[in-house]
Amino acid sequence: MTTPLDSHRPRRSRSTLQPALVSAAMPTEVEIRQVVSRVVAGLTTTEPVRTTPTPQPTPGDKPSIAIGCDHGGYPLKERIGFRLREQGYDVTDCGTHSAESVDYPDFAHAVAQRVSSGESTYGIIIDGAGIGSAIAANKVPGVRAALCYDISSARNSREHNHANVLTLGAGLIGTNLAQQIVETWLSTAWAPGRHADRVAKITAIERSYLRSRP
Repeated sequence: MTTPLDSHRPRRSRSTLQPALVSAAMPTEVEIRQVVSRVVAGLTTTEPVRTTPTPQPTPGDKPSIAIGCDHGGYPLKERIGFRLREQGYDVTDCGTHSAESVDYPDFAHAVAQRVSSGESTYGIIIDGAGIGSAIAANKVPGVRAALCYDISSARNSREHNHANVLTLGAGLIGTNLAQQIVETWLSTAWAPGRHADRVAKITAIERSYLRSRP
């Protein structure tokens, strides 16, 4: 039943009683993922870490070398140390000083500490296989120890990885090859450019875990 007042009220269409529809199309799942990826990348991406490599000795200037070994590497250490001194290198012998059984981490640590502190330019560590000494030395900040077993790995560890500590396995290589590896390793310069940038990223990873360091 209608009243006189009802006849004067404006009639609203059915469409005005429903929410207005958004004319723009909803983004697809792929588009949403792309947006999220861009946002996350913006939060996590930083400028590439670039640092200047530690200055290397100029030609003719012999670097100082810390050398160490365990009992398995003692005979080879003595030969290499003698040869380096003959060639004019300043050699610091961190031990061991006999073939009596010892623990390789102690002597790897002693060599690595000298390199890390700057007391020695480079380090050479010799044990039975060279693996354990490399692992121990690489626990010391600033040390990049590389196990080398031929001329190519010696050259690559220097050019590409800027190794500052060389480890050798006396039980795996002979004296002549070991001498050649040492000579190649010491005479190969660190490569600049992309190799230096990658080494800088290794350093950045190391520093991210050293909360007490800047």
